[in-house]
Amino acid sequence: MTVSSSFTPENPLRIGTRRSPLALAQAEMAAYSICQHHGLAAEAVILVPMLASGDKITDRPLADLGGKALWTKELERALIDDETDIAVHSMKDVETDGRSHFQIAAMLPRADVRDKLIGADSISALPQGAKIGTSSPRRAAQLLSLRPDLKTAPIRGNVATRLAQINAGDFDATLLAAAGLDRLGKGETGMTIEISEMLPAASQGAIGIETLATRADLQQLLAPINHVDTFNCVMAERAFLTALGGTCHSPVAALAVMDGDIIHLCGEIFSEDGQEEQAGEMRMAVGDDRAAAQLAKKLLAAASPKITQLFA
Repeated sequence: MTVSSSFTPENPLRIGTRRSPLALAQAEMAAYSICQHHGLAAEAVILVPMLASGDKITDRPLADLGGKALWTKELERALIDDETDIAVHSMKDVETDGRSHFQIAAMLPRADVRDKLIGADSISALPQGAKIGTSSPRRAAQLLSLRPDLKTAPIRGNVATRLAQINAGDFDATLLAAAGLDRLGKGETGMTIEISEMLPAASQGAIGIETLATRADLQQLLAPINHVDTFNCVMAERAFLTALGGTCHSPVAALAVMDGDIIHLCGEIFSEDGQEEQAGEMRMAVGDDRAAAQLAKKLLAAASPKITQLFA
């Protein structure tokens, strides 16, 4: 009996997901991919929506609340408690350390990695001293590097909430991931910022499917839907983050792309005010975490204490 044949409408594969519209859309993408590849009936795969801690508290920056685990801990607890079989995450939300109990078994093909500016036609077109809503240290530092006159302030909530705050005039503009807007059917919203102007967050645009490390059967189920290039590139970016040793307060950007069978990894670290930046790149073999770590060490070695204190 194959692994997939054990899942039926009476005994469905249970996918843990956050309740936000974007998270549900991403979980539906994972469910569809699993059903399509294994020939499962739609009823043989169900979503188990959960309210994550990060969704409960929206009036404070994520970094002040406990970091990325706020998006994942409820979903991972459900895996341990056998309330779900797998969990679907935005890979950007998944911590890079302390994960021995869990395994990212597959990633879907990566979507647009770029950011979109909502509220103006370009960063240069923003009014002098414009107030930009962002809770991302990376985005804040990159904006201030380009436009030191801008003011940044935290903004939380799902995509619809953030768009509503711009429409209400609470902020002059904000930045959102192009991939998230596309997945919500809002791909026409905002102006795309090219990678040459703002390198994205590590793992941006990637959806990961997680299992318990002990569930070899589920890892076997997911292996055929894993998009290998996405997986390899995102893992290189995560190795770079791990070597930096930063937190949610650390402004860092990274992007890896395949060039034949070689990974081309670019990384940037910033001071909080964006006035210092260290950038570099590395060509590396797939799975060579030491090379990704070398790039991280190179950037930290060149940085002043203004940056290095953020990655202690």
